[in-house]
Amino acid sequence: MNRPMEQKTVWVTGGSSGLGYHTANALRDAGWTVIAGARSFQEPGDQDGIHRLPLNVREEESCAAFRKRAMEISPRIDALVQCAGVLVLGSCEETTIAEYRKVMDTNFLGMVRMNQEALPLMRKAGGGKIVLFSSINGLMGIPFQNAYTASKHAIEGYAEGLQMETRPFGIQICLIEPGDHRSGSQHTRGHAERMGPESPYAAAYASATAKIHHDETHGSDPEVLGRKVARMLDRKNIPFRKRIASPDQHLAVYLHKFLPARMNERILRGYYLHG
Repeated sequence: MNRPMEQKTVWVTGGSSGLGYHTANALRDAGWTVIAGARSFQEPGDQDGIHRLPLNVREEESCAAFRKRAMEISPRIDALVQCAGVLVLGSCEETTIAEYRKVMDTNFLGMVRMNQEALPLMRKAGGGKIVLFSSINGLMGIPFQNAYTASKHAIEGYAEGLQMETRPFGIQICLIEPGDHRSGSQHTRGHAERMGPESPYAAAYASATAKIHHDETHGSDPEVLGRKVARMLDRKNIPFRKRIASPDQHLAVYLHKFLPARMNERILRGYYLHG
């Protein structure tokens, strides 16, 4: 059922699980017309007050089809929230080029594709808001999460240029930088095919991945994150960067910025690679 014309419309990528799912629900609860896309949405349909459309951000044809169907549901787009992403854990040496390509193609180029679908519509309308989900890992690296970290660093740099180019058209860009959240998105986290017991990095890898799993399992509430994003989008002006993380993760970012590189390395190695 189409919503009233005056109701604001948001597109959400990666809306089937994780932070995208919780953000889509929060926006629905805040009164938005939410059109969510995900690969797992095999057929268009409505569920729990959200319009669900198939979307594979790695395919230009899928992105274009999503735009066409979304415009049939609502002829406006006030915001685009990009949450689609995957993660492959592995050493820099043993993560394959194909695995790097999959992560970059989804996390970074997937955003580029969807922006290119939304930007002409926003320019024509005289404005809009684009929210790109980065990460604490877009600001600092950790061991064995290198493809994901590279994709998030790419998003950070891309967004700065994007904001400078689009501000004259009334378009606002925001980077959301989440820390660890209990997002329930383990199915989007893979392990590099070459990682195994025979790897020279096996012991360090086991330590780091156990710590990564622990931190996410005991992370912040994703529903709180979703509500913060929804409240932010209701404002006239949105910040360029918004970090949503626990106090210790905020501290880690500040230390990474101001401490010497060798000291940062010792701190992070001690946290991830020793028990």
